[in-house]
Amino acid sequence: MDPRNIFTHLPVPEVSTGVTLRENNLKEIEGGNILESQGILVANRKSLLERPELLEIVHELIERFDGHLKAAQYYSVIANMRGESPEQVADLLLQAPGLQGLQGPTICNVYNRTPEATNAEHHFYAATICVRKKQLYSAVKALQKLGGSGVLVQPMTYIFDEEPERWTKLLISLGLDPAKSNGNGAAH
Repeated sequence: MDPRNIFTHLPVPEVSTGVTLRENNLKEIEGGNILESQGILVANRKSLLERPELLEIVHELIERFDGHLKAAQYYSVIANMRGESPEQVADLLLQAPGLQGLQGPTICNVYNRTPEATNAEHHFYAATICVRKKQLYSAVKALQKLGGSGVLVQPMTYIFDEEPERWTKLLISLGLDPAKSNGNGAAH
């Protein structure tokens, strides 16, 4: 098995409704954790420095772990918004607390056909933002207050940003310059 494909299908956490607890006459105990654990990636320093393909696999693992852990904190939210222009809709969202997304909203035309029209026309803009899970309901209500409708909420699997901090720290600990790496630790 190719070790780079191990984490292609990470499970999505289930949402607990308490049905299983009630059906089995069980009660949740506050602070009743049975086990806390963490994963640690261990590698041989010499092998990482001598085998660029191994360093590339470690890079991908770190990116996937970090991308998945970050995505677990967010939902992707898409709402149809009325507005005069994409810029006007973006300004509305950028001014509303919790609706800015990671780096700003993505705004696209939504096309439809009215009964009397023969060609597609646009009357809405689709706004896509990332919202922290804990702020989802307040974000949906804020979108609705701004004229948003048809709000879609999707779980996120990965959020890939710039190079993860863990990767940069690993390169430094190996004596490699992160600024001179091509994404896998090898020099340009």
